[in-house]
Amino acid sequence: MSNKILKSLAIAGSVAAALTTVSGTAHAQAAEKCYGVSLAGQNDCKAGAGTTCAGSSTVDYQGNAFTMVPAGTCTTMELPDMADGGHRMGSMEELMRDLPA
Repeated sequence: MSNKILKSLAIAGSVAAALTTVSGTAHAQAAEKCYGVSLAGQNDCKAGAGTTCAGSSTVDYQGNAFTMVPAGTCTTMELPDMADGGHRMGSMEELMRDLPA
């Protein structure tokens, strides 16, 4: 192969890699805070008064603790029903359910 062809292939590969990185970054940034969906100790941040931050929730599906989820998925996530049989859903705002005693 000639040097000119090798340079063209290298440039094409670099452009393709750059486009893939930009596309992947755009998808990774499309996230939203979703309250009431994380398991105990697995929240991203905010777990009510008196707690610190990431990993500080103490109850599964704690309503005032959030986890970052892909945009548009928060309120449609499938979660187990509550002990009283009520349906549990994620929320874009803090919830008053499943709070520590």
